[in-house]
Amino acid sequence: MNNQAQGLEQMLSPVTMKIIAITSGKGGVGKTNVSINLAVGLAKLGRSVVLFDADLGLANVDIALGLKPKYDIRHVISGERTLEEIIVEGPCGIRIVPASSGVSGMASLTRQQQAGLIRTFSELSFAVDDLIVDTSAGIETSVLTFASACQEVVVVVCDEPSSITDAYALIKVLSKEHEVRGFHILANMADNDMQGRQLFDKISRVTDRFLDVQLGYLGAIPRDEYLRKAVQQQNAVVQSYPRSKSAQALVKLASHVNDNLGSSDCHGGLGFFVERLIRVSGMVAEA
Repeated sequence: MNNQAQGLEQMLSPVTMKIIAITSGKGGVGKTNVSINLAVGLAKLGRSVVLFDADLGLANVDIALGLKPKYDIRHVISGERTLEEIIVEGPCGIRIVPASSGVSGMASLTRQQQAGLIRTFSELSFAVDDLIVDTSAGIETSVLTFASACQEVVVVVCDEPSSITDAYALIKVLSKEHEVRGFHILANMADNDMQGRQLFDKISRVTDRFLDVQLGYLGAIPRDEYLRKAVQQQNAVVQSYPRSKSAQALVKLASHVNDNLGSSDCHGGLGFFVERLIRVSGMVAEA
């Protein structure tokens, strides 16, 4: 079966796929590192994983892994390349969609560009089990757009006042302005799980009082010298130092995500995600 026929079959058949946003209220909390290691952890479980670097202003994933992509999402939007032509392979076979600093937002695309983007995302020759969307930090329009288009939103926090405050601000905007009702809190760079749980409790006490949302606790990733070494080496810690405390916690996270975070049947695979993305971006632009 050729690529076109495979793409058509994928568009017409229901595809069960998890679409997960990894986001944070502020930078510097290790969000991209979590995204990379979660993607690799899921791949180690036999999942077909695509990691989308959705920080349109500043590409991070390729730098964190020492990759040098020739093309990026801008070339797909312009019609110069297909999605498969820009994808680069990362550790354990994860597929990475590189970011571009030249894309202002999905809402600014013409209808022809939107249709072309949906088509090229729908015509992949391989099935996708998990799409991990690594957003930028904060409450910029692009963050709200990508997070709102995903099925699940994971908010990465660390035990710093600004991280907690900004995480709450992100949850508040997504819930009140974009009707996102469920969030998963992941404590990063924690001294132990108790500290992670206390961090979750701090946020949940405020959201329970002021917001109509449901928070889930995803656990804590410990502060670990081996994680720092892996970052310096531009590698995923779950691959470079699999016996380290941080790697074991990230593998546990991947297993929990695989077993417990929801998925839904959708037509068109990644095309379904882009359709949601364009629809949400239009709503965000009108807000």
